[in-house]
Amino acid sequence: MKDIDAVYLTQKLIRLDTVNPPGFEHECAELLGSLLGEAGFVNSYHDFSPGRTTLISRYQGTDSSLRPLALTGHLDTVPFGHQPWSKQPLAGEIEDGKLFGRGASDMKSGVAVIVASAISAAGRPGSLKRGLQLILTAGEETGCEGSRHVAMLEGGVEKASALLVAEPTSNYPTIGHRGALWLRGSTEGVTAHGSMPERGVNAIYKASRAITKLADFDFNVKRDPLLGAPSINVGTVRGGMNVNSVPDFAEFSIDIRSIKTKSHPAILNQISSYLQEQGVRLEPFVDLDPVKSEERDAFIQCVYDITARHTGARPEPRTLPFFTDASILAEALDAPVVIMGPGETALAHQTDEFCFVEKIPEAVTLYSQIIDAWCR
Repeated sequence: MKDIDAVYLTQKLIRLDTVNPPGFEHECAELLGSLLGEAGFVNSYHDFSPGRTTLISRYQGTDSSLRPLALTGHLDTVPFGHQPWSKQPLAGEIEDGKLFGRGASDMKSGVAVIVASAISAAGRPGSLKRGLQLILTAGEETGCEGSRHVAMLEGGVEKASALLVAEPTSNYPTIGHRGALWLRGSTEGVTAHGSMPERGVNAIYKASRAITKLADFDFNVKRDPLLGAPSINVGTVRGGMNVNSVPDFAEFSIDIRSIKTKSHPAILNQISSYLQEQGVRLEPFVDLDPVKSEERDAFIQCVYDITARHTGARPEPRTLPFFTDASILAEALDAPVVIMGPGETALAHQTDEFCFVEKIPEAVTLYSQIIDAWCR
């Protein structure tokens, strides 16, 4: 089978609407599975709900005692947002060396690189001692639902020697990221007519006092040299039935990005105590651990060696502020993690999202050389 044009494949993937919600990644998974199947990969498809498909595609190595190299990327994207785009978000247009579209950076270019480099490696002369395990997931943007689903399945994923995540880093190898703890906060009140507010208890006022207090919340932890400091943000607020009633319910969401020095249960207990006077009920709805691999690990040094040959400078240890499927898969695979992909970190989720075209074949070259160095 001839090599895949990763730029063209990125365009094809962008033209498949996988905005989450609702996601519906099935068609995207089927397209990629078809390409991989033709190259000798064995595919399995796993839905955590109808149409929400994660593809696991395996290429067998010649030495069954060696764990495979795992490569992962997600098929879903975030919504377009409210601001108008200057380019059609599902067209995959190329202009001035930039490939535009929702998912161009985060992370359909990365998925295309995974598939193109894996097919190329399988087709080159010389056997792969280590096999390849591609995990192309649904539902990452809303809490890694697809990766969690396959990690819990009997025989869903197999232990790996290393995990390569193609999230956007402009092809710079990073070795971890912060975790995510998302909480739903709610307050209750007593409804009354809006002209007689003294007869009720306003749940929105209670929520607003809690939200204002959260602006001064202190995690009381030391900054991690690589992961940095934890952060907190209130992302959504809703409440009330109509303008002329005292609201008896209000709800808001809290986005916490964590580091390894304080566990999520400890953070939840700290915030619960901090907001006790405001009468807030807290419920976690996304719980993803931070990831930090050991810089001296052999796989990470292998990636650094290959990157240094291309850039002329050895990479310094870096991590990312956002979560990836590695929060689930690093533990499930029992593997060190490198996060490296062709997209631009700063352009993820942006209006007029794009990827520099030249970064895509560059990433294919890097991935191909990593596969050769680690698996042959």
